[in-house]
Amino acid sequence: MTKTTDARARGAAVEQAAASWLSTRGLTLVAHNQHAKGGELDLVMRDGNILVFVEVKHRTNTRHGHPLEMVTASKQRRLIKAARFYLHRNGLSCPCRFDVVAATGHAPDLDFVWVQAAFEAF
Repeated sequence: MTKTTDARARGAAVEQAAASWLSTRGLTLVAHNQHAKGGELDLVMRDGNILVFVEVKHRTNTRHGHPLEMVTASKQRRLIKAARFYLHRNGLSCPCRFDVVAATGHAPDLDFVWVQAAFEAF
């Protein structure tokens, strides 16, 4: 396995763990790794009638900053663009929000911080 493949496998494992963790908190997984113009949506979930676009960020420790700090304004713009494309491609018109899940540690012993409505689409 190459370093890139290892990183992708770790990322997929963290996203899967985050989806499971969110499911225990009442969200339902709709889709994952949705590639859209401008970016990728890690998780698409439902919270009642709200469609939730979840960005998952992971770091093994916070020595170089918390994973939440990785969701910059430019990243938010790319996620909003990808979400709009996802909604259009799927013919959806519904309430939406953008959440961020920050994971620290090593799988399977991850610590999660969940920020609901972390930012808004303008």
